[in-house]
Amino acid sequence: MKKSIMLYLVILLVLTNIFTYAFLNSQVKFEQKNYDNLNKKFGDTINHYLIKNDDADYFSLAKNDRAQDYFDNKATGKFIPSEKLIPYVKDKLLYLNNNPNGNPYTGFEKMDGKIFIINKIKVLNHRWIIADFNNGNIWGEAIIKYFINDDETVSFENSESVIYPN
Repeated sequence: MKKSIMLYLVILLVLTNIFTYAFLNSQVKFEQKNYDNLNKKFGDTINHYLIKNDDADYFSLAKNDRAQDYFDNKATGKFIPSEKLIPYVKDKLLYLNNNPNGNPYTGFEKMDGKIFIINKIKVLNHRWIIADFNNGNIWGEAIIKYFINDDETVSFENSESVIYPN
């Protein structure tokens, strides 16, 4: 009797192990298949957005080696890296928003009693900036020239501005 109970327990244990192994093996295959599908799906999506990001940054000082070379002064040996120059130029232009008459490089004076301030800036190359501005109701964009002077200050000049109709 004792031997038959032990035999049944051993058989039950072996069957349990076989079914557990089969279940876990199929579970691993299922998870691997799902992982491969998701990796393919999101891998393509990630590649798509990387390509779009590269296209969007085509006109950017950070990606333009020729424009960066402009800030490499061979005579003095001074070089201003774009990682430092872009935030510096942005800060100087955004600081002008504190002017009581609004930022002068938007190209527009007060309208409806509200001043224009610059919201977003992109440094396109060694000479131009595109900026988005508004006064709370009216939105526009401006192309601004910038110059890095010998004393490493920045000067700006509005080239063109446009306001979007309401």
